[in-house]
Amino acid sequence: MNISYNWLKNYLDFDLSPEQVSKILTDTGLEVEGVEKVQAIKGGLEGVVIGEVLTKEKHPDADRLNVTTVNLGNGEPVQIVCGAPNVDVGQKVPVATVGATLYPSPDEEFKIKKSKIRGVESNGMICAEDELGLGKDHDGIMVLDPAAQPGTAAAQYFKLEDDYLIEIGLTPNRADAMGHIGVARDLKAYLNVHEDKKLEIKLPDTSYKKGNFKCLPIEVQNQEKCPRYAGMLIKNVTIKESPKWLKDKLGVIGLTPINNVVDITNFVLHETGNPLHAFDADVVGDKVVVRTATKGEKFTTLDEVDRTLDSEDLMIANASDSMCIGGVFGGLKSGVSEKTTSIFLEAAYFNPVSVRKTAKRHGLNTDASFRFERGVDPNNVLFALERAASLICELAGGECSEIEDIYPNKIENFTVDFSYNRCNMLIGKEIPKDTVNAILKNLDIEIIEENGDQAKLSVPPYRVDVQREADIVEEVLRIYGFNNVEIPSKMTSSLSFSEEIDEEKVVNTISDMLVSNGFLEIMNNSLTSSAYIEKSATEKLSGDQNVVMLNPLSQDLDVMRQSLIFNGLETIAYNQNRQNPDLKLFEFGKTYKKSEGKYFENKRLALFITGSMETESWNTSTEKVTFADIQGFLNLILDKLGINKNIQYNALSNDLKEDGLSIHIANKEIGNIGWINKKDLKNFSIKSKVYAIDLDWDVLLSLLKMNKVKFKELPKTQSVRRDFSLLLDEKVKFAEIREIAFKNEKRILRDVGLFDVYEGKNLDKGKKSYAVNFIFQDDEKTLQDKQVDKIMEAIRGDLESKLGAVLR
Repeated sequence: MNISYNWLKNYLDFDLSPEQVSKILTDTGLEVEGVEKVQAIKGGLEGVVIGEVLTKEKHPDADRLNVTTVNLGNGEPVQIVCGAPNVDVGQKVPVATVGATLYPSPDEEFKIKKSKIRGVESNGMICAEDELGLGKDHDGIMVLDPAAQPGTAAAQYFKLEDDYLIEIGLTPNRADAMGHIGVARDLKAYLNVHEDKKLEIKLPDTSYKKGNFKCLPIEVQNQEKCPRYAGMLIKNVTIKESPKWLKDKLGVIGLTPINNVVDITNFVLHETGNPLHAFDADVVGDKVVVRTATKGEKFTTLDEVDRTLDSEDLMIANASDSMCIGGVFGGLKSGVSEKTTSIFLEAAYFNPVSVRKTAKRHGLNTDASFRFERGVDPNNVLFALERAASLICELAGGECSEIEDIYPNKIENFTVDFSYNRCNMLIGKEIPKDTVNAILKNLDIEIIEENGDQAKLSVPPYRVDVQREADIVEEVLRIYGFNNVEIPSKMTSSLSFSEEIDEEKVVNTISDMLVSNGFLEIMNNSLTSSAYIEKSATEKLSGDQNVVMLNPLSQDLDVMRQSLIFNGLETIAYNQNRQNPDLKLFEFGKTYKKSEGKYFENKRLALFITGSMETESWNTSTEKVTFADIQGFLNLILDKLGINKNIQYNALSNDLKEDGLSIHIANKEIGNIGWINKKDLKNFSIKSKVYAIDLDWDVLLSLLKMNKVKFKELPKTQSVRRDFSLLLDEKVKFAEIREIAFKNEKRILRDVGLFDVYEGKNLDKGKKSYAVNFIFQDDEKTLQDKQVDKIMEAIRGDLESKLGAVLR
């Protein structure tokens, strides 16, 4: 948010430099991100002085040029060739001397040089209004007051005053500081407390000319979305260019002047923090209606975009048509134009949540929505309206009706119970009660009752972020000064032995291991898009379980993530679109969900591999990653944690993975492993297969206590491996193959693994090929081929009969 240093001084008497003001504002919680000097006219008219025309003669070789001599007040007169038709002897004129740089417009630079014009030497330029950047007139040179003194600097004569733009990084909770008066209020509180001043905010004049007519009738049909709506009819106005002081004020903070009425509404918005809107009264007609839109209703906004409205959008309408999206953006046809002679002036308090949802729904971010969605002062509506009416009467003429104010349910002050002792405890320093009370008073927080350590406080509605005792303590601390709370010179602590698991150390251990195996760590935003779950093939994740943001930053960041998988797919898509297809990624992060009215937070570890195992090179293979590869990384993790034992694998269903296994240790599900289904890959435009592991890190940490180091004798016998290449229906899951295998043999069958998957060319539609390995071992004796072959034949028979498998 932009604040003008000179503008700020209109409301508070202080003699601080812009840098000092910036430091105080930052210390009090309004962080200043930059201070920039703003010249009233670019270049500051440096090198331009007042001159007096002493002589004028026709140019010998040009009928339209005159040769003049000009007194610049510094000795010998200078000769200047001038083409203006109105130049004459005795005039006082602005002269750009040799070496001066003029800026007719901010992007146009013109340097004055000693030159010859048609053979006659010229040492400067007598300037027109537009050449100095003071206006648009180019009919002739500027002729100044005869009393002007030659040699006077033009900047001094025209009373140009430099300003400073103070850029504040306004946090969403500081709705009270969305205007110059609000910022001045914080500055006043600091100076009164720390420098023992007795400053008060100087509020501007709000008197206006009243006419003998009534305001248009106002009907508010939705009090929830519009708790307060006020309006005034102003007749006989003249729409024209704003005066220089108003254009300068708006220009400093980066606004482009439009006309006097529109500029006044923008000025009052940045002065008070309360947005206003001016309608052409002829368009409004006989009545103003505040209502919600009809679903599917079409409306054209000021930017000439046709928008389709939602039934939740609040509209300002006349008896038949919509005129404005309430609190967000005006309509194309209802605004003030050069032909306007009467206006309906609106000031209101709209529901912040309603405004924010509407603004985000239509992708709009205006000065008005920025303020309404954070919460403006509902009790400052009339002041802002009267202030604008006063300026309109002054700058556009006209006379005003009485104000029509619809405010059936007044928004009262917040009441907060406060303890001085708790305040000191939370701050970490004892602050005198008188100082605390002075801070509260300067922040417009009223002490209703005070009884020893306890007090009951009344907080004005414009402080939407101050509703608890802790909020009051924060207000006291930010004005008292964070830097004034000393760091204690002595710290007292007690050491105790604990066998608790060092989670950070475990995380670093696993991270180091994965990085050493070629993985890259990714860190994604916990905020994500609700559309991912809506479009996903999974039934395990539900939109009903989303933790929804009340005021989302955008439609793409409207919920907290329920899974790390979508973030990983985002990262893979981003890299593959930039010709980086071979990826091994991992992320430690939290997921969030809501169930039965309660909120749950879970830390997880996700791994992703896709593309080739090795970076393409002349001496490496380009084999694609397989399920066996991702399973190998799972074993590495479990081995490193010391819990790679008594593992059970079950079928995986309704998950983001097309096929895979859920992993269980000690009857606890620790996560799952598999490859992402085709629909979700398509949603992210990913063409290659992605294998993933999704582990519940909280459960894994709880299992670390099982990690007891025990000696186990190495087996004396060799293991035996057998492979099957199976043609299967695409609906068959790998877990079903494992289950059939272990039903046939439990004693010597140690593991069943999937080391290749093929789908596509040369296979019938609806079919896929799995390459499965079976590991056998007997700790007591060497296995015979006949014994293993018999078990494999039994497994093959069951696979054919129960799953329709065909041995390839």
